[in-house]
Amino acid sequence: MNQRYTKEGIEAIYTQPFLNLVFQAATVHRAHHDANQVQWSTLLSIKTGACPEDCGYCAQSAHFKTKVKKEKLLDTEKVLAEAKIAKANGSTRFCMGAAWRKVSDADMPELESMVQGVKALGLETCMTLGTLSSEQASRFQQAGLDYYNHNLDTSREYYGDIISTRPFDERLATLQNVRNAGLKVCCGGILGMGETRSDRIALLWELANLPTPPESVPINSLVPIPGTPLADKGVEPIEPLEFVRVIATARILMPKSWLRLSAGRETMSDELQALCFMAGVNSIFAGEKLLTATNPEFQRDHQLLDRLGLSIASVSN
Repeated sequence: MNQRYTKEGIEAIYTQPFLNLVFQAATVHRAHHDANQVQWSTLLSIKTGACPEDCGYCAQSAHFKTKVKKEKLLDTEKVLAEAKIAKANGSTRFCMGAAWRKVSDADMPELESMVQGVKALGLETCMTLGTLSSEQASRFQQAGLDYYNHNLDTSREYYGDIISTRPFDERLATLQNVRNAGLKVCCGGILGMGETRSDRIALLWELANLPTPPESVPINSLVPIPGTPLADKGVEPIEPLEFVRVIATARILMPKSWLRLSAGRETMSDELQALCFMAGVNSIFAGEKLLTATNPEFQRDHQLLDRLGLSIASVSN
């Protein structure tokens, strides 16, 4: 049975002296993972723009005026071509994201074909498509999907300040459908959206106290995209050492999870990323784009890993 944490207990971990926190996280990390290997994932937008959700950080929302144009669902052949490039550059997991509120049954055959094709290339598969019914989750499991991503984004208390079109509990229901179908859960959040330290602790509390912790936990730093409410409000970015505190605490609370450094790496220094690896990160998104946000190119990431003496994990589980 999963250990239950209190918010007070998590706060005590989170707020301890910084070097003690990082040392504890590094110790936990080394007990469960090879500290010198990093798993690479690549994320492709398979259907871009015109999302009916109003997530305040997202360039793909139909509610906001951004430069993102509406595109149709890619065909499987195009997706597989991108997956082959990702594999050639070192990625072992290929993630596919669509700007939908929920999955349409009419699109399921094409989506299942994508999963089967990517699996045939020898890659792990992940999809993030919005709300998923129990039947759809079962169909994806039968097609060979490994992970389904559905982030909580932030704390329950702050959630309503960011999103109004999808209840927080609906996100939890999708996660349960995914878990019940036998799929692995990928679930994390976004930092630097104007939340407080208490909100960050509350997000970690939600994640760590799921019936089974997510096997994959993406931690994003807000990429402020012009035209989105959070960019227009000019929220202050999260302070780098505070970001590392979240990473380290997540590693301690969820020792076996793949902890992924996700959006926001484009503006992170190599030194900050190195500190995140020290604090327990063992997965990154690699490739020039994360849906619509920029990301370091493959070559830059290869150079960073070489400088740190890290290698790409050949498989992630």
